[in-house]
Amino acid sequence: MTPRSSLAELVLSLGVRIESDLLETALTHASFVHENPDLAPGGDNQRLEFLGDAILQFCTGQFLYRRYPRAGAGELTRLRATAVSEEALWRVAEGLGLGAYLRLGRGEEASGGRRRRSLLADVFEAVVGAVYLSHGVSEAQAFVQRHLGPILAASAERPPVDAKTTLQELVQAAGKSVSYHLLAETGPDHGRVFDVEVRAGGVQVGCGQGRSKKEAEQAAAAVALGKWDVARDGAR
Repeated sequence: MTPRSSLAELVLSLGVRIESDLLETALTHASFVHENPDLAPGGDNQRLEFLGDAILQFCTGQFLYRRYPRAGAGELTRLRATAVSEEALWRVAEGLGLGAYLRLGRGEEASGGRRRRSLLADVFEAVVGAVYLSHGVSEAQAFVQRHLGPILAASAERPPVDAKTTLQELVQAAGKSVSYHLLAETGPDHGRVFDVEVRAGGVQVGCGQGRSKKEAEQAAAAVALGKWDVARDGAR
């Protein structure tokens, strides 16, 4: 079991007190539960990760909506995708030193799980979920803004990214193709809203919404880029 003194040090780094059982669960990988079920009464962190992902999407979306009142839906989607990408979450997790506190099975430990990007990004999402369950949405929003705010601000200073072109280049490099499909078209004639999905190698890798098909396609591509590991899997 993770030493309580170590968890106390982690709480200082996080900047928010989390219920100890929730924090311990957030740091527990499924491989540890498989090998030590009696030492993990709260189970692994997958449920907290699921919750944390939803909280992250909401918190970053609200933050961006308020901070950039002139940004369109496509640009807001690009910024959010950058903030909650695996790369961004991994960097935050690394900065917090989450890897040192993980409870891993022997095999996962031996294969370098403490530094694995996808695993650390998932753990950060689980921690967000634990913050939410411990304190509610206001504290979760403050936590997300504190740790992801600089990434959002830096992303907003960059020139707009042509997400469709970038995604096309990445997927074509894998020898596959990208396609866009209209899912829905709603609203009055003077305010139509388009929902579009993008597929890489025949697998859906993102959905986006916009006031034109072009804007919706850019938004969908931005989502796919924010989850590029998924897009890459689809392109294989």
